[in-house]
Amino acid sequence: MEPNSPLPTTRLPPGTVIAQARDWQANPVTLGSPALEVMTDLTKVKAATASPSTTLRQAEQIMIYQGVRMLFVVSDMPAIEGLVTTTDLHGDQQMLLVQQRNVRYDELCVADVMAGLTMLDAIDYQDMKSATVGNVVATLRSCGRNHLLVIEGSTGESSRQVRGVISRAQIERQLGSPIPVAQGANTMAEVLQMLS
Repeated sequence: MEPNSPLPTTRLPPGTVIAQARDWQANPVTLGSPALEVMTDLTKVKAATASPSTTLRQAEQIMIYQGVRMLFVVSDMPAIEGLVTTTDLHGDQQMLLVQQRNVRYDELCVADVMAGLTMLDAIDYQDMKSATVGNVVATLRSCGRNHLLVIEGSTGESSRQVRGVISRAQIERQLGSPIPVAQGANTMAEVLQMLS
């Protein structure tokens, strides 16, 4: 084929369908499965982001559009300032801010409710390589979190990067059962008991 020649075309016959996206994380897992099977790898999936000045309503629309429950908060990509989750958008904190500041909900922005970097829990990617889904579930439970970050790189602050995200909702879909996080199970036996 010549470099600038047009490609051959065809007409579509009746009954042609649209290809359906496959959820690459839909594989069922067990508590004994490798932990990396439940991590969203940010080298393969683009991170969903919002700026600190994004309104809470806009952040919610971004989450709906992207099909996520968490956004990385960034002003200057790729530097992370924090996270905002659906819980942050609809918890008690917003109503308290509305009352304290005497403003409307529509006037609040992501910076008002986000969790800053110093409040975030993270697991080292090297630890994830040898961990199981059960280890990840126990970590979510012990931290009382719906999301954990996975970081990699040397321990120097500037060379660390967020490699992945662990979502309780994603693990629940893959396990096929809910993961109660409110109580603090810290051992694999406690996790197995909660899931049975």
